[in-house]
Amino acid sequence: MYPDHPTHRTPVPAAEVHRPVPLVPAPTTLPVNAPSAVPELATIVLPDGRTITGYTVASAQPAPVAAKPPASRAAVNIALGGVGFLAVSGGLLMLTSFIAALTAFIAQLVILAAVIFGGWIAVQVLGHRDRGAGTTVNIRKATFKRNRFHG
Repeated sequence: MYPDHPTHRTPVPAAEVHRPVPLVPAPTTLPVNAPSAVPELATIVLPDGRTITGYTVASAQPAPVAAKPPASRAAVNIALGGVGFLAVSGGLLMLTSFIAALTAFIAQLVILAAVIFGGWIAVQVLGHRDRGAGTTVNIRKATFKRNRFHG
């Protein structure tokens, strides 16, 4: 953090010299896949008259597959039934979750309607009515003839 004082210098360690050690090569023994017998020579005559000669190579035969024992029909039916049950269970779980969510939504709508309608009723009942405001009409003499008003 602070610069060293010029009279107090840190001693420098002596340089270490590393000399590489040569590796001794290991004797190489490569696996030789020599054929057990020398393949025979084959000659092929092409349709245009050319002749090709070469060694025949036996193609590698795949290992015989062991025959699987046939599965029991009952075991197959049980397995398919289990898969079907798992599929239906997931669908039923989703259906019940949907019904529960729909029920909660409807309940919230009912509560909201009750709060709004209750507030409207409270304003109507407890609201301030000013009798001086508005127009007052006094009808002293009214005549109704044949369901018609004659003032």
